[in-house]
Amino acid sequence: MAILSALATEVLIPVAGIIGIAFAVVQWVLVSKVKLSPAAAASGGSKNGYGDYLIEEEEGLNDHNVVVKCAEIQNAISEGATSFLFTEYQYVGIFMSIFAVVIFLFLGSVEGFSTKSQPCTYSVGKYCKPALFTALFSTASFLLGAITSLVSGFLGMKIATYANARTTLEARKGVGKAFITAFRSGAVMGFLLASSGLVVLYITINVFKLYYGDDWEGLFESITGYGLGGSSMALFGRVGGGIYTKAADVGADLVGKVERNIPEDDPRNPAVIADNVGDNVGDIAGMGSDLFGSYAESSCAALVVASISSFGINHDFTGMCYPLLVSSVGIIVCLITTLFATDFFEIKAVKEIEPALKNQLIISTALMTVGIAIISWLALPAKFTIYNFGAQKEVTNWGLFFCVAIGLWAGLIIGFVTEYYTSNAYSPVQDVADSCRTGAATNVIFGLALGYKSVIIPIFAIAVSIYVSFSIAAMYGIAVAALGMLSTIATGLAIDAYGPISDNAGGIAEMAGMSHRIRERTDALDAAGNTTAAIGKGFAIGSAALVSLALFGAFVSRAGVKVVDVLSPKVFIGLIVGAMLPYWFSAMTMKSVGSAALKMVEEVRRQFNTIPGLMEGTGKPDYATCVKISTDASIKEMIPPGALVMLTPLIVGTLFGVETLSGVLAGALVSGVQIAISASNTGGAWDNAKKYIEAGASEHARSLGPKGSDCHKAAVIGDTIGDPLKDTSGPSLNILIKLMAVESLVFAPFFATHGGLIFKYLGIEVWNPGEHDGVGRHNDGLRRVHLHRLQPGDAPVGAGGQRPAVQHHHLAPQVAAIGRQVVLVSRRAAGRCRREPGGVGVAVAELPAVPPRAVLVRHLGRAVAPPCAVAVRAGGGGAGGLGHRHLGLGVAAEVDQQ
Repeated sequence: MAILSALATEVLIPVAGIIGIAFAVVQWVLVSKVKLSPAAAASGGSKNGYGDYLIEEEEGLNDHNVVVKCAEIQNAISEGATSFLFTEYQYVGIFMSIFAVVIFLFLGSVEGFSTKSQPCTYSVGKYCKPALFTALFSTASFLLGAITSLVSGFLGMKIATYANARTTLEARKGVGKAFITAFRSGAVMGFLLASSGLVVLYITINVFKLYYGDDWEGLFESITGYGLGGSSMALFGRVGGGIYTKAADVGADLVGKVERNIPEDDPRNPAVIADNVGDNVGDIAGMGSDLFGSYAESSCAALVVASISSFGINHDFTGMCYPLLVSSVGIIVCLITTLFATDFFEIKAVKEIEPALKNQLIISTALMTVGIAIISWLALPAKFTIYNFGAQKEVTNWGLFFCVAIGLWAGLIIGFVTEYYTSNAYSPVQDVADSCRTGAATNVIFGLALGYKSVIIPIFAIAVSIYVSFSIAAMYGIAVAALGMLSTIATGLAIDAYGPISDNAGGIAEMAGMSHRIRERTDALDAAGNTTAAIGKGFAIGSAALVSLALFGAFVSRAGVKVVDVLSPKVFIGLIVGAMLPYWFSAMTMKSVGSAALKMVEEVRRQFNTIPGLMEGTGKPDYATCVKISTDASIKEMIPPGALVMLTPLIVGTLFGVETLSGVLAGALVSGVQIAISASNTGGAWDNAKKYIEAGASEHARSLGPKGSDCHKAAVIGDTIGDPLKDTSGPSLNILIKLMAVESLVFAPFFATHGGLIFKYLGIEVWNPGEHDGVGRHNDGLRRVHLHRLQPGDAPVGAGGQRPAVQHHHLAPQVAAIGRQVVLVSRRAAGRCRREPGGVGVAVAELPAVPPRAVLVRHLGRAVAPPCAVAVRAGGGGAGGLGHRHLGLGVAAEVDQQ
């Protein structure tokens, strides 16, 4: 047994979450001390520690005008972001309601909406809750996850728009003050999201436990809806927000920088407000929902696998909650790590910004390693058993610690490799910048090559993590490795949110007419934020790969797929189609950004050509029209990619079955990870190559500039191509691979029961005569199927009351047939089968007439978890024996000939 008691566990998890929320509130209070009211800002004794003399010295402007202008711009950005999110949430709310009904109907139909309890899979002699209630609770957890994700994204956006102008004002005092304001604002979002996600999930588990009691398998099956809800909302947030921000960004840059030679974020540019709004709805709200989805899914995957381990069978609450304890320790570790950036050390120069952010990653990883070791020692028994596709695997607590640690450190490696390929401090980005000498074409070629090359080391890191963690603890090892990579999510989110806040701060400084010195400081903050944002994307993609694989393992086990055989035609066609899906999805999102950017460019050009005095600064641009173009385009264009991701598992699983769907998931995972890393790093490299030329910090950079030169224009073109790659398609792909996997897991019972309609209709499952233990094909019309119950070890009674010979076959996953009797094994009885070969447990029902060549038997149990020895009657008077057909799972059937 674990050293940590169940009571201590029940206290530790919520307390850690509450501490995280309290810390977020403290950080918000500290940020709010930077006042936007002119009176407070102008008083010499203000809490900010500066007065008019400092502003006049640095800005040559009256303090009142600066603060009022900053406040006006901040208000415009906040209103635009809020308006977009509410519009998006109206559409997403409709989808959420419809999909909740779909979940209930699909899962409820597994046992024909029966309210009768079923035999448990792993607890022999006990009965578990009916599928109808699992459907009900899965629907509730889906809605809860979706709402939590939406709230997380919205709060993140509000915090960012609250902090952007304050960061600008603090930049007047120095780069260190501005950094602390931006980072504290990011920490508010990071800790709120990580803590609220943990607390909501923990409360949900405890509320559901009131009904499920000892049925932990059913409990954690229903909890998977939480991850599905979080990720489905993240998909629309990432895609919708990405289209919004990049349409505005591309339009503003192409017309403003390339055609009109005006600086970035110039107030004369009509698209400038839409661009800054986009930073918040895409890089803040979308990114927050994305990482919340990863966190929820990794937790759910680990809990589902743990529920069928010895933790679940022995009802070891502390061991079961190990994934949540890891997240709890992560919150405390991230709290300590944040203090290093905001309190323990002070940034005094621009060159110290990026190292300070990288130190956050290193410190949090090192401290988390110690924290994982402690919690593994306290919360886990010295040895425990994991069930992996029917096989048992004994695992030690230190083995599981190593699985979490390898995921954690693999994430750090991926982050630093991403930094190397996207930071302008290193040669890859400098080479891309240098290629701009000969124009945009060579810039694009070098950028694409960089992205492809940047995939190599992260994929090796992911591969090693998968192999080692699977070898130690099977699918549970992979699930906790993913959780390890996300265990420092609060720090990761703080760093990610810091970037867009700094970007907005620079835009506000430019639009408020502040001095060049202030803009240099905000640009330095933004450049460091770009690199760390790329690191964050690397973390998100790497964790998505591990999360998706863990969910995939849970799906194939729950759906009764013993082996995913790529030589099987049904699996292989799924593999090919799955590998194509990320390309289809990327094509949709890239074209959506292109179409929206086209409208934006035309509108910006129209305003420059028709509004008198706009270029001279005497005319006022129509910001609202550009905001409306981005809003309308993103809402309209997010629907087709979202439908592709959400409908693919449902269509494939229902029409082609679980084997083909397993191929689709594997193909999408393998293909999607590569494209996502390449797209994100290519876009990040082009962005920082442009900033490298603009900053002119080195002799080489100055030789490529200045702004407005041919080199700079070529770099801007590369940046605009990379914008949808790094901020729309790339980040959204990791949601694609996670979301399809978790959706398949949630609907696995339905697919295992009713899936594969096309193959059933075509009779593809009929075996040829003489194959597989002499099972032959039966050509006569089949009319009636009687379902009846067999006890463990029982052999069916033959004619005249004689009990015929019983043969055992490992014919996973569905059915064995000899003579006139077909026997299948329900999932609830699978555990019994493992311990007593030949044991079968099924439900009782009677079906109407069955048409020839398509024996459709209604599934009464749940998905099988083979291998399972199946008892069948040998011989038995029938002409030529009975054909093997895909009858569904969970029945024993005696077939009468016509």
